[in-house]
Amino acid sequence: MVFDLIPRARTVRKFHENQPIDTSILRSLVDLARLSPSAANLQALKYCLSNTPERNQVIFDNLAWAGYLPDWPGPAQGERPAAYILQLADEQLGSPKEVDAGLALQSMVLGAASRGLGHCILANVNRPRLQESLKLPSRYQILYVLALGKPAEEVKLESVGSDGNVRYWRDAAGILHVPKRPLEDLIVEI
Repeated sequence: MVFDLIPRARTVRKFHENQPIDTSILRSLVDLARLSPSAANLQALKYCLSNTPERNQVIFDNLAWAGYLPDWPGPAQGERPAAYILQLADEQLGSPKEVDAGLALQSMVLGAASRGLGHCILANVNRPRLQESLKLPSRYQILYVLALGKPAEEVKLESVGSDGNVRYWRDAAGILHVPKRPLEDLIVEI
């Protein structure tokens, strides 16, 4: 049920890199994105799949990880994603709305969580260099990179403290703490 799945669909930044993800699983996640709503039904999003060490390395080299953890350069060898899905805008089909990108990514994230996979949606991407490295045709604009793999870290949701700080952090045991605002703070009474 979706109410059980969403709390489990946590962003992780450490993976079991040695546990591969089959292309059929990546395709099934893109199929969920395909079935997601699309503004004006343009369906202008496309996807590039990666699950080989060579291509994964090219993608990894063009990513920046965890803005709230400035002293952490990203996952170490062995803790990197086993696969990636690049979300692309196909400029020949029109300009997809940001809501299309978000809905499609959420569909893939929930599908990944239902299969016991962790994810990280990356927006801090060296797009020009990655575009060139992958020899992507110019009609495709890289929007986001979805990193996937078996989680190698524990994520704990907790309430935002009295100071209002929403920054995630790792404790000495390596547990990633993610503060969430309480429901009462999100609902505006009118």
